[in-house]
Amino acid sequence: MDLAASEPIIAWQSHEGRRIARVNGYDIIACEICGFRHALPLPEPDAMERAYRDAYYTEEKPTFLAHAGEDQQWAELAQRDRLEIFERLLGPARRKLLDIGSGPGFFLRTAKQTGWRVLGIEPSRQAAAHARAMGIEVVEGFFNEDTAPGLGRFDVVHMNNVLEHVPDPMSVVNAARDLIDRGGILCINVPNDFSPLQFAGRAAVGAGEWWLAPPHHLNYFDFESASGLLDRVGLKVVERTTSFPMELFLMMGEDYTKDSTLGRACHNRRKRFDLAFENAGLKETRRAFYRALAHAGIGREAVLIAVKP
Repeated sequence: MDLAASEPIIAWQSHEGRRIARVNGYDIIACEICGFRHALPLPEPDAMERAYRDAYYTEEKPTFLAHAGEDQQWAELAQRDRLEIFERLLGPARRKLLDIGSGPGFFLRTAKQTGWRVLGIEPSRQAAAHARAMGIEVVEGFFNEDTAPGLGRFDVVHMNNVLEHVPDPMSVVNAARDLIDRGGILCINVPNDFSPLQFAGRAAVGAGEWWLAPPHHLNYFDFESASGLLDRVGLKVVERTTSFPMELFLMMGEDYTKDSTLGRACHNRRKRFDLAFENAGLKETRRAFYRALAHAGIGREAVLIAVKP
């Protein structure tokens, strides 16, 4: 993205970078210290804990748990994709997995059904209770440098839609890396933001920067910056993939950013797209399609799988 030269340089605590947007009273900067875009000011951890423990799934995402169950047949495609990559990289003997921000527990249920020993850590009371009701062991709380040592050692640490929410992604990734033995895996999944397709979709329908959502989304990664974060803590990225680029619907004139009903309809269409490959026996074609998008830097998410040397 070309930053407007007229925008000011913002400095706050140990962060500094040119402002690229302002929304909900927050500056979004391209932070030269962190190497990725993020909001300022960053919230205090205590305030975040209160919000995510009790309010997130009731106030901010009231339909999430219901939709997650409804979507599980489709979501399991990506879940099994990741598990098969982990198994290929690790060999047959290493099957212990931690899911940070495990949410309602569906990924861990899929992993457990395929022979993994699993544990989740999740701050939301509602989500943790949902996972436990499915027989999944979950520690209720935030993952950080204080809670990490009590969780044990793992062959895989998985973080799905976590790093965009936390004030200090580097400390979270560092703490996760320290739970993994040599040859183990850290897998992160973050929204792929400020992407070319987002800009094309915004221009097509005259939308704003809908992907900016502080204070819930504090950090804005793309493939390059997410990979850089892993590199900085000594991990080697070995696989990358993505998911269907929802922005294509905007580019075709369907502005789901202002219409939640249309958004759900578009989401159902991308589910049918992915399941069509599966129903035709073309699983590997689907996987190759998303790997190709990821290597071009496009797709709705940046999914990176890294190994600890």
